[in-house]
Amino acid sequence: MKTRLSRYVGDLFLPDRLFLWLAGLALLFAAAQFLPVLAPVPQLLAATLAGATVLDYALLFRPRQGLDAARRTPERLSNGDDNGVTATLASHYRFPVDIEMVDELPFAFQVRDFSIRLRLPPGSQRSVTYRLRPTRRGDYAFGALLLYARSPLGLVERRYRFAVDRTVPVFPSFLQMRRFQLLAIGNRLTEAGVKRVRRVGHSMEFDQVRDYVAGDDVRTINWKATARSAHLMVNGYTEEKSQQVYCLIDKGRAMRMPFDGLSLLDHAINAAVVLSHVALVRQDKAGVLTFSEEIGRFLPASRRAAQMGAILEALHAQKTRYLESDYERLYAFVRRHITQRSLLLLFTNFESVDALHRQLPELRRLAAAHLLIVVFFENDLLTARAADPAGTVEDVYRQTVAARFVAEKRLIVRELQRHGIRSLLTPPAGLGVAVVNRYLQLKARQAI
Repeated sequence: MKTRLSRYVGDLFLPDRLFLWLAGLALLFAAAQFLPVLAPVPQLLAATLAGATVLDYALLFRPRQGLDAARRTPERLSNGDDNGVTATLASHYRFPVDIEMVDELPFAFQVRDFSIRLRLPPGSQRSVTYRLRPTRRGDYAFGALLLYARSPLGLVERRYRFAVDRTVPVFPSFLQMRRFQLLAIGNRLTEAGVKRVRRVGHSMEFDQVRDYVAGDDVRTINWKATARSAHLMVNGYTEEKSQQVYCLIDKGRAMRMPFDGLSLLDHAINAAVVLSHVALVRQDKAGVLTFSEEIGRFLPASRRAAQMGAILEALHAQKTRYLESDYERLYAFVRRHITQRSLLLLFTNFESVDALHRQLPELRRLAAAHLLIVVFFENDLLTARAADPAGTVEDVYRQTVAARFVAEKRLIVRELQRHGIRSLLTPPAGLGVAVVNRYLQLKARQAI
């Protein structure tokens, strides 16, 4: 706790240590009233404390600018990930200084007691890095950087205020996207949970005739080219490219439910970013469409160099709505604007079979014209609750309710299968890996 002498010196603060000394002196003065022989002791201590306080004030306030500080934030923050923020502090004092750094973080973090304590040697500089995890997209406003300096005496504190205000946008999880990119470059996607998929046959898209190397399929030997060149030649094939992959993201009220600090909409957007990036790496076309009771942002599928940045920008400011989503309007829009057969991954959430039946006619129409994958969420907390042992009657009741909700999700999967619609039921935390696995499986089976 700090007490500010606002009527006298705006940047002078009195720490708790000084008040403890004053409280001790008050007790000694009270004791001296009953034992006059002790009277010189508190008087001497009071004079010493006053002199030390004045000296401490002179040490801290004599330099015009004893400390410098700057904050370095990323150009944008990644939603749902730990983002590094670095503060650089420099001391111009000729003695070691104890510092308490208080950063005015954006109010969205709901942190009001954030501070870091450290000691700076004379004339030194130090960088401090701390992590922030945003859970909402949008603009985050950082305020000032406050430093409370204390000399070795520790009787007064001087406050330094550095106006390093800055607004930083929070985008969908591009750090997760980059992680997948690096693993893909090193052929280590299995480390992220992506399964190795065995290809069924090969694509009919011819690439080139090349020399045979050990391990090539003997069925691809080009006998005419082999006869002309006098050594084995094989036909090279590549996966079909430029196929359209769309992420359809529901922004209705069903997507407001929070998991691990993020709403279902945020989980869906992060997974859509990862999937779009993987599709572009595989040289397919990626696009996005958001909808609720009305159509939101639509970005036609493309494989241009700037497509990934356009997808991040399109999803940056999307927010959930309070009304139920209009699937009839979604179907009409898709029919009018997506004319080529495409892979549609519909990110939504159904909590009951009745909720599914209301949208089932439009889902069947979408599945008739495109390859539709309905992606919805499994509540892993309820799944864990249903598997917990029951020790009391209340536990039995909770376990029964949780098991009912879990069974309802399984019924939704079977109902979609009964109507020939593919689905993907997954916990929110593993959504990105799950959709990438399903996309790679469909590519390997040449289902798109």
